[in-house]
Amino acid sequence: MEQEADSAYKLLLSCPHGFSSSQVSVVFDGSYDRVPHPDTNLENSISEIWDSRVQNNKSLFNGQKFRYGGHIMRGEGGSSVESHVCLHLGLTDYRTFVGTNLNPLWEKFLVPSEVHKYADHVCLASFYPHYYDVIQCQHTASPLGNGAVVETSDKKILLLQRSNNVGEFPGHFVFPGGHPEPQDAGITSHPCGSTDSEFINHKVSQEMFDSITREVVEEIGVPSESLCNPLFIGISRRRLNVRPAAFFFIKCSLQSNEIQQLYSTAQDGYESTQLFAVSMIELENMASKMPGCHQGGFALYKLMVEAMNNIP
Repeated sequence: MEQEADSAYKLLLSCPHGFSSSQVSVVFDGSYDRVPHPDTNLENSISEIWDSRVQNNKSLFNGQKFRYGGHIMRGEGGSSVESHVCLHLGLTDYRTFVGTNLNPLWEKFLVPSEVHKYADHVCLASFYPHYYDVIQCQHTASPLGNGAVVETSDKKILLLQRSNNVGEFPGHFVFPGGHPEPQDAGITSHPCGSTDSEFINHKVSQEMFDSITREVVEEIGVPSESLCNPLFIGISRRRLNVRPAAFFFIKCSLQSNEIQQLYSTAQDGYESTQLFAVSMIELENMASKMPGCHQGGFALYKLMVEAMNNIP
């Protein structure tokens, strides 16, 4: 699962056989929130950048997001029902994302490798392979985005071309997606008490799957009943801005020409200018024009296809 150093993405987690909702759990806890940076000037730049952005775009809204704080895998990510992944999520917001991950000085928010690799983290890292990644990004908002590799009944994959109205990567090709939303799970803060925590963890886990179906319906225009239950295939992080995203595989019962007709009525159609239904070869040729985290999503899909082809 290692990538070349000059790759546009890093795969943080791969589940090539696809995990159902029963195989994915969440621990939502304040210990996975962002750690403020000790440099006061750098920390103050978050507000400065946000205020500047708002002045130039009055429509900006500071909504809450789930923050990726790592994961623990049980099993080897195979098809066994005993395989399971627990996502560690905290709480952040769009303002902090703009001020850290999208900050022109975003690399200064990262913990230097010589610090996080040779401090007192060796024992933890041996138990938790992605501990170094978590430490490196502890000062960034790192909101967990999502994306869906949607396969039509005629075996095409759906891609969108982003419009110029979006804040990140206008004009690029992307899989449909967005973010799981704390608000849609009824969450505004961390829970108090173990009983509340169990209930909230379940709600957040369900939102991981509900949100990706919702994003596909809103961005593509297909009815939800045409979509199979999503399968979680992993998490990629683009190297630019260390932006993480969870990816899912979803089969759609409609043919690509039917979906093209529905796309014109999509609720969030303003976020994109065109829908493409492409073959694997065509997708390979378009991948270089995708943001890094979506290139990683394509890599996760290819690992899934390879795993499925190897099943006797």
